[in-house]
Amino acid sequence: MTPQTPAAPTTRPAPPVSDREDTARRLLASSARKSYDPMIEVDWDAPVPADKFGLTPEWSTLYGTPLWDEMSDEQKIRLTKHEAASVSSVGLWFEILLMQMLLRDVYGRDKHSRHVQFALTEVADECRHSVMFARAGERLGMPDYGPIPFIHKAGRIWGGFFRGANAYASVMAAEEILDMMQRDFMRDERVQPVTRTVSKIHVLEEARHIRFAREEVSRRLQGASRARLAAERVNTATVVYFVMKSMIHPDVYTNAGLDKKRALEAARTNTHHHDVIRTSGSKLMNFLDSVGLVGGPSKVLYKKVHLL
Repeated sequence: MTPQTPAAPTTRPAPPVSDREDTARRLLASSARKSYDPMIEVDWDAPVPADKFGLTPEWSTLYGTPLWDEMSDEQKIRLTKHEAASVSSVGLWFEILLMQMLLRDVYGRDKHSRHVQFALTEVADECRHSVMFARAGERLGMPDYGPIPFIHKAGRIWGGFFRGANAYASVMAAEEILDMMQRDFMRDERVQPVTRTVSKIHVLEEARHIRFAREEVSRRLQGASRARLAAERVNTATVVYFVMKSMIHPDVYTNAGLDKKRALEAARTNTHHHDVIRTSGSKLMNFLDSVGLVGGPSKVLYKKVHLL
């Protein structure tokens, strides 16, 4: 895996926005044709192979560092299992925030509308995904990681302020971040079967959710004032920053049997991992730029998590 660092996003015309009800009708039809029940689709009783990674090794925060080269194959597999469990637990945490936002957003809307009905369908999907993520970490025999306590508590407060374009932009960005990792996980035969199947289900169903969120962001930012765009940029970038920072809990290194201080420093300075994030996140950043959500102080936050 040799990622090439893309050029920073440049302002481009905003993507076209289709009719809200028309989009919802198409997404509802897609949901009816292709949805999954993880309790059935995932073989939760299958053995956990001792020689399979928890996630694509090139996505490990230590891959490409001297510390990674010193580790035995067993240590690398153990580390990636802990990293996979951390990613799943953060995905679960954010799914819960996402469901709260969607339910608040449709609370006062016409429940006969297809838009509201797809939002409720998405909530049902996210409920299944949350259980799926929880079961995946449990099946690998890993701790229930989640974000660090400060971010977890902040999420409880911040979730109550999820509103409008910022809410949908934040949801879309977080889902895209998971999506860019899981597209690699699901194709990689070196990876644990449970991780691959969970990733496949999430990627296929999240494609609809991302489409829904992208169009809502574009729709709700049409005609936005410069002041509002500036506020939305910072809000969205702040969410992305904390989601990215939360993906790998610091305790994964201790639990994998590594020197935590050394591992954290190796991960912090790992240019290979930074390049993987930057390359894989280019689609997300190009979209955010196209709707005016990249600029000013937000660029500082995106650079700190290596998306720019």
